[in-house]
Amino acid sequence: MVAVSTPADIERESRRVIASLYGDAISDFRVNETFQIPEKGPRVAWDVQVNFMRDGLKYTVDLEIQEKDCQVTNARLIDTMTPL
Repeated sequence: MVAVSTPADIERESRRVIASLYGDAISDFRVNETFQIPEKGPRVAWDVQVNFMRDGLKYTVDLEIQEKDCQVTNARLIDTMTPL
C-alpha cells in the first residue's frame, strides 16, 4: 500500500473507498473537509468528509484513512438527502 500524504492522494483513495462501498455509479464526487488525526502532534491518519451523488440522492460520508498504508479504519454515513 502507498502512503496518503497529499491532497491528491487523499482524493484518490477517498474515491477508491467510496466506489468500493457504493459502486461505480457515483457522480459529483467532492472532498468536503480534511483534518489530520491527531489534531496536534505527528499525523497518523486523515479524517475526510466527502460528498457525492448516487441515484438522485446526495450522500455525505466520513472516512478515517490511515496515512502510512491507506487502510480505512472507519466509514460513516452522515447524511442522505434529495437535492433541491
